[in-house]
Amino acid sequence: MTRLTIRAALFLGFGLTFGLWLLTGYQFTQRMAELEGQSNEINTRYMHSQELLSTVRAQILLGSVHLRDALMDPDPAASDDYRRQIEEAYRAADEALQQYVPVLGSPREREQFARLRLEIDAFLGTLLEVLETDSSRWPAMARVILRTLVMPKREVVIRVSEDIQALNRSAFVQQQSEITRTHEATQRQVWLRLGFALAASLGIALIAAAYAGRLEDRIRRQSERDVQNARDLQRLSAQLVRAQEEERRTIARELHDEVGQVLTALKVELAVAQHALAAAGAPSHALESVRSITDGAIHTVRDLSRLLHPALLDDLGLPVAIDAHLKGFGKRHGVRVELLHEHMEERLTPEIETAIYRIFQEGLTNVARHARANVVRVYLQRLTATVLMTIEDNGVGFDVDGKEPVGDPGGLGLIGIRERVVNLRGTLRLESARGRGTRLTVELPARRRTEDPAVTERMGAHADDLPTAEAVRG
Repeated sequence: MTRLTIRAALFLGFGLTFGLWLLTGYQFTQRMAELEGQSNEINTRYMHSQELLSTVRAQILLGSVHLRDALMDPDPAASDDYRRQIEEAYRAADEALQQYVPVLGSPREREQFARLRLEIDAFLGTLLEVLETDSSRWPAMARVILRTLVMPKREVVIRVSEDIQALNRSAFVQQQSEITRTHEATQRQVWLRLGFALAASLGIALIAAAYAGRLEDRIRRQSERDVQNARDLQRLSAQLVRAQEEERRTIARELHDEVGQVLTALKVELAVAQHALAAAGAPSHALESVRSITDGAIHTVRDLSRLLHPALLDDLGLPVAIDAHLKGFGKRHGVRVELLHEHMEERLTPEIETAIYRIFQEGLTNVARHARANVVRVYLQRLTATVLMTIEDNGVGFDVDGKEPVGDPGGLGLIGIRERVVNLRGTLRLESARGRGTRLTVELPARRRTEDPAVTERMGAHADDLPTAEAVRG
């Protein structure tokens, strides 16, 4: 069976825990939402029914007021207006009754509601019958008519509506009590589920933590082995670089001292032979051609020797060697070049100078192959404990995040630069964008160190002191 990683174990444990809490929270939320919905529905229905019954009572009272006004009005012609007002009050009460929704839906509530409609119809009929009587007798009989005919009917209607309201109020209180009891039961269930979820979560967390601890211990041991292997590889890589540099220095010296001297001696002998032939009157065109070939071979050997290991680097130091190589690069590629250096009077250790020079060479190779630039600037700056070198160009640039290739895939390229920087415990920063050129900044210790953490912490603090690529190109 495949072993789980620490991340997978933690994800599984916390996933189960989160799932338990999520399920418990979801059930609690759903139940509370259901109870809240029921409570809101009951409240809304109750308030609506109370409002409609109040409207009915108000319209009944308004109808009785219109009848009283009609009885007290001495103008017989105004009875039609009062009749219309009474009928409007009845229609308003009837509309309220049509909108009424029973709160309980019990037989008693339906019975009381039906009785209310009958009493309202009877009350309206009484009002209209009174308006059909002789209006000349109204002023004298108004008090009697109101007391004997209208007020009893009105009181019956109001009493029936109040009975319905009392039923609704009682039902509302009962339903609220039931909701409260349900809410309390839900809370108890939720606490039980939360307790179970908490216990299960603790168990899952303990299991996941124990498993993760074993994995972490195994990974720690593997990491220690990997770190040791990385140190061994880094040490071997540094030794390989030093061996390569020593081999290059040896080959360069052999080319210069042996092959170069042989070719120079050959050139001298050819010149002597050419003069001898000229003195004897013999043609010397063939020797002239051989002499030209010899000159070319001498220049080629000299260039190879400088590329393998420039003598200027050992004799005159890093700024002079870089300046000479940079000027030659500008002539070969038709590029305007410039070297700016500061506080570089004191010589660096040979290993640091060689590393900076090789990084500089690879940087120019990248410019020649990829940048299509016409301006290249190199900055050298000696700080307290480190050396900064920046190579800038105004070429086409590239997308750093896109990880486009830098340098020759078959050569050192950026990988070789990084390897040299890492071996010397330095820092590397590459800045570029399409159409905005490229800026390569390297910071190396001024002296080779094996254990100097204070300097390591200070490295990189001065990288922003150099001019930006945009400022140079401006």
